[in-house]
Amino acid sequence: MIKTTAIAALAAAAALGLSACDVKKTQEGSVNMPKYDVKKTEDGHVTPPKYDVTGPDVKVGSKEETVKVPTVRTEEKKVDVPTVDVTTAKEKEQQGKK
Repeated sequence: MIKTTAIAALAAAAALGLSACDVKKTQEGSVNMPKYDVKKTEDGHVTPPKYDVTGPDVKVGSKEETVKVPTVRTEEKKVDVPTVDVTTAKEKEQQGKK
């Protein structure tokens, strides 16, 4: 049960992490296609656009919590539960401005 919860938390963090990226185009791209007749009259040139991608900071850990676990009778036990802390690229950028 704990493994399933931990795997689910990590999968959720990964999905959130991928959606939290901030992508900025830093340069326009251009394509000059070569011109062909019977023979090539001009060489082509391709300049792809450049991007800066800032990914989020993801911190995964655990902390001790008291939870009810099923036994012959219900009692409280302290167990480690997963924690996830995600700082998106926009949040990191705002923190840098302060």
